[in-house]
Amino acid sequence: MAEDQYKWGVVIVACLAIFIIVLDSSAMNVAISTLVIELNTTLSAIQSIIALYALIIASFMLLGSKIQDIIGRKKTFLAGLIIYCSGTIIATLSNSAAMLMIGWAILEGIGAAMMFPATTTIVGASYEGKDKVTAFGIWGGIAAMGAAIGPIIGGIFTTYFTWRLVFASELVFIALILIFRNYITESIPKLKWKDLDIVGAILSIISLVLIVFGILLLTRPEYWSYVITFLGSGIVLFSVFLLWQKRRTNKGLEPLSDISLLKNRLFGLGNLASVIQQIPLAGFLFIIPVFLQQVTGLNAFDTGLTLLPASITILLCSLLGAKLSAHLGSKKLLMMGFLIAALGTWILGGKFNIYTQMGDIIPATIVFAIGVGFLLSQVTNLTMAAVGKNQESDASGLFNAFKNLGYSMGTALIGVLLILGIFSGLTTSIEESSLAENMTNEQIQGSLFKYVEKMQTIIPEEIPPEEVSQVQQIVNSSISIAMKNTFNVLAVILILGFFTSLFLPKKQIKDS
Repeated sequence: MAEDQYKWGVVIVACLAIFIIVLDSSAMNVAISTLVIELNTTLSAIQSIIALYALIIASFMLLGSKIQDIIGRKKTFLAGLIIYCSGTIIATLSNSAAMLMIGWAILEGIGAAMMFPATTTIVGASYEGKDKVTAFGIWGGIAAMGAAIGPIIGGIFTTYFTWRLVFASELVFIALILIFRNYITESIPKLKWKDLDIVGAILSIISLVLIVFGILLLTRPEYWSYVITFLGSGIVLFSVFLLWQKRRTNKGLEPLSDISLLKNRLFGLGNLASVIQQIPLAGFLFIIPVFLQQVTGLNAFDTGLTLLPASITILLCSLLGAKLSAHLGSKKLLMMGFLIAALGTWILGGKFNIYTQMGDIIPATIVFAIGVGFLLSQVTNLTMAAVGKNQESDASGLFNAFKNLGYSMGTALIGVLLILGIFSGLTTSIEESSLAENMTNEQIQGSLFKYVEKMQTIIPEEIPPEEVSQVQQIVNSSISIAMKNTFNVLAVILILGFFTSLFLPKKQIKDS
């Protein structure tokens, strides 16, 4: 019994870490209205924090992966855990959006970027054969479970206690990891600090941050003139990063990551499919709570309850997909996943109106979830099948960096599409209404947009009390139309993913 406990101790410690990392990505989405009220902030600010958390993980993932080769995987993992712990404490005590951003998005994000790749190598190095397959199965299942139960946990804590318990509860997991840290074995460092590609790390981090923030600026019309500057600068710097990596490799120096992997057709297309799949998933998890809490008036618990069937379906179908792939093949199942998810988003697009209730959208969310579950079950294995064992570390770093970048871009891009759609709908509706004749359309528009940004938790400024009900109907109607249009865009993105998957090789490349 002692041997069995020790045997699986490594994967248990790794699972505790991956659980809290994934939990943050889904649990806080249902607390948007509460966060807006308690932190005196806006919908756009919370959107930025959620997007930034995934972005920081993506931006620091390559660096976190490389640090393992310098100080060893155990030291990297524990250093990341301490950074994550400090962020969790700050997030728990947050009294402003800025404080929450520092604690949750930045410090937790950096800590997660150091822990995440370390958990992969720790598990991979600790098991062989069937035990290795079982260990990674447990690791993946716990990660999926964290994502699945996140919304309902966030809903329970937020509605009946406080959203701060989402972060505070993670301190228990952190304590358990520290208690059982001896299960983690250390690796022998292969590099020295002088080998670290600092320039590459800076270029990769800054370029990705500029790209995502360029997208987020679209929510504020007064900043639109800066959008092209941010996006253009980010794309240019990322191109420079790629050239810099190639230059270091040609000179025989250690690159931040082996970008030559992207030339591999299966690996490159697999990463593209992963990014495309993450965009609708992140967008779905962000904008559904916005609609349910603004238009339907649900609290955080009921919002989590509405998302629970989809979350459970994703978990079950990701497990089912692993078995179906043996009969259908990974490529076919990936194509099916994109088409089913696209069908789900298209059906969802027709369900939004000012009278929509939680039961109206659940069936369509399940259809979407079936497709996402199939995608999640295949995209990692399919992509990683392209590389040999000697490339697994770099490949894992690149794959997880792009995956988190896709999630960050999804929260930013889809959230922006929704907010711009609402802004456009308000403009049209105000012109057709008889609202406050003593105010200009621009003043009314500003008041109503602020009302939306505050998740309808305030009284619309300068709007006479007798016209508030008309304002609510205009706002809810604008949100409903914007939701329909946004989900139609999500369907198009998933169809794009389907066409991308057509170019995947029929046969996987086996590990060498």
